[in-house]
Amino acid sequence: MYSSKFWSGFQFSGRVWHYACNWIAGILVAVVLTATTASAATYSIGVVPQFEPRKMFGIWQPIVAELEKRTGNHFNLVVPLTVGEFEHELEKGTYDFVYANPYHIMRVSETQRYIPLVRDGVPLRGILVVRKDSPVQDIKELDGKSLAVPSPNALGASLLLRADLEHLYHVRMKMVNVKTHSSVYLNVLNKLTDAGGGVEKTFGEQDKAIRDALRVIYTTRDMPSHPVAAHPRVDKAAREQVRQALLALAKTPGGKALLDDVPMKEPVAASMNEYRAMRNWGLEDYWTGEGK
Repeated sequence: MYSSKFWSGFQFSGRVWHYACNWIAGILVAVVLTATTASAATYSIGVVPQFEPRKMFGIWQPIVAELEKRTGNHFNLVVPLTVGEFEHELEKGTYDFVYANPYHIMRVSETQRYIPLVRDGVPLRGILVVRKDSPVQDIKELDGKSLAVPSPNALGASLLLRADLEHLYHVRMKMVNVKTHSSVYLNVLNKLTDAGGGVEKTFGEQDKAIRDALRVIYTTRDMPSHPVAAHPRVDKAAREQVRQALLALAKTPGGKALLDDVPMKEPVAASMNEYRAMRNWGLEDYWTGEGK
């Protein structure tokens, strides 16, 4: 039989061993957590402000949360107040990831070389709208009249639309920069401008009452939609993570609903080659510089 001293010593040693195991386990957990945290990168994602700020954050914050969940990285969402501010930061390469109009990406392709990742498979088309009760029936009647645009450099709503009006119909309008697509439609509705430039996608996002009170009198040619793109300084693996995360998100009912609000109805992989044809459209003649 062992003495009581032996058993007490054994019990003491057992408690020490128990505490030691817990201490080692704690250290291992801390190491794993530290390693996981260290491997997570933080990126900025800039979004062109097509709507007012509250709506923009309401659309994009849930998407960013999904990207964080699916990639393990962190994303700081940046939505400037104006398209001009967005363009200025884009030209400096401030954003790691962006959602921008295709011509924005083309213009900085020689300096910042943003890489398109995902775009909507539904093409982008610019539209010219007037009030439903407007007496205007022919585009030529708008020569010299006022045109609300979300930004002078908006691709479908301004650049391509104005190029078509001048080159195809010899119509020159007085451009009024009203900052967002939503403001374009409200300016026309409230008779503050004679007509407005928008795109089919943002028009479809308006309340039914607004859509019903306006009339589309011209639609531009098709063009590839706005891409989500990455700056080349972002690691290739991280870029591909974002591409795959967005494509996978679109395959779930909840994810599709989130992307529909962008609107990005049918997300597909994108490449720069899809946008190169725009170099021959003469849009540079209508670019104003920093959205002014």
